[in-house]
Amino acid sequence: MFQATRRRLAIWYTTVTAILLLLFATGVYLYVRQTLIERMDDTLKHVVEVVERSLVVEPIQPMTDRYRVNIEASFRDNAETLDDDRIDLEWFDAAGELVWSTFKEPLQIPLQFSRNGNTVYPPVDKSDETYHFGALRQVSDRVEVDLQVLGYLRVSHPWFEVTKPSRQFIWDLCWGISLMLVSVAVSGWWLSGKAMQPVGESYGRLKQFTADASHELRSPISAIQTNVQVALADPDLASGPYRRQLQAIERLTRRLGRLVDDLLFLARQDSGIVVPQQQLVFLDALLVEVVEELQAIAAEKEVALCLEIVPPSHLDEFALDDIDRAFALCGDENQLARLLTNLIENALQYTPTEGSTIVTLKCLLAASKSSTHRDARHLQVTVSDTGIGIPEEAIERVFDRFYRVDPARSHGMKKFSPSTSTGSGLGLAIASAIATSHHGLIEISSQLDLGTTVTVTLPSGQESA
Repeated sequence: MFQATRRRLAIWYTTVTAILLLLFATGVYLYVRQTLIERMDDTLKHVVEVVERSLVVEPIQPMTDRYRVNIEASFRDNAETLDDDRIDLEWFDAAGELVWSTFKEPLQIPLQFSRNGNTVYPPVDKSDETYHFGALRQVSDRVEVDLQVLGYLRVSHPWFEVTKPSRQFIWDLCWGISLMLVSVAVSGWWLSGKAMQPVGESYGRLKQFTADASHELRSPISAIQTNVQVALADPDLASGPYRRQLQAIERLTRRLGRLVDDLLFLARQDSGIVVPQQQLVFLDALLVEVVEELQAIAAEKEVALCLEIVPPSHLDEFALDDIDRAFALCGDENQLARLLTNLIENALQYTPTEGSTIVTLKCLLAASKSSTHRDARHLQVTVSDTGIGIPEEAIERVFDRFYRVDPARSHGMKKFSPSTSTGSGLGLAIASAIATSHHGLIEISSQLDLGTTVTVTLPSGQESA
């Protein structure tokens, strides 16, 4: 139980940390990418400003207000420098025709302007080794003098200057997050163990106290019960008004003795002291004995207690040569008897007068995980009653210790026998513990005023060949 809790704490701690790391890494990645883009845009705009200031503008004719840009004088000195910076220039005339470019081959990209002056184009094929295949980040600017458009300047920068470091940064983040999560998982496991250690020690001391107290209480309870029985057997001591008090004391000591035995069993079960004694148990014969023992209680309450054993339809399906071995399993006979007794007693206790309790035993086949066997045989015991039922919201808690659904279970008590008494709330908890120790499964379904059905499925321990 504590290992499962420790594992859940470590998983939750790692999951929450992973979510926070992913959110942080996403924010950092977006910030770094946006920073790279802004730096590239600033570089492009700075180049545009520098180039525009270096343009040689001259009149077309002397004493005229028409101007032109001297291409040779304006761009002859900066072409190699810009190429080293991975920045290319293009000059277009006023009509938008390409006049000069640092690209070895003209780009088949139309001159256009975006809202912010920056344009990212899809991949463009270029043979220049300086540039890799990829998109371009471009800035286009209109050059004017006295409201006369002299031409257009377009500055280009390879887009991989953003995508390449971005991809590398993503890989770095992935490796960093992975290493961090491994470290968090290890530290979370260690921290959860440290956090659970005081709880585990307290729970261990509580279990030890419960076992010791239950063991110490058995002797005085047995002595009280023995003395009361001796007093009841003596006609002189048990006569008169004291007989009823002695009978009440005997019933209370008997109930207290059962409670102490149940507590001692659960405490030993939790600590692993109780180990099922594996032996061959014929569950059908055991059920017959348990039902016969409880017939007296059923008759006293006027409840019909029936046992139905459904034989396998075909022995070949179960790989059995004898029908008598169809309901055999490996387990602890005493614990299985206690499991069945608790379930049937619980059904009888909450079944009204003239009701019925039906116990059914059948053999099931399930797929086997073993590669050397084809199928696995399971035995299923179903205890169905026509009692008052259990509310749906309380079904999940009926296997908790000392839990009793008093409001629902007392509904319609006027139909019950006067001898009906509530239990300690440990019967189903003990049944669940025994089923779990035998690698079985116990399930419960119920409807108010209609009844309750408890199903126990136990592996036989013998797979069919």
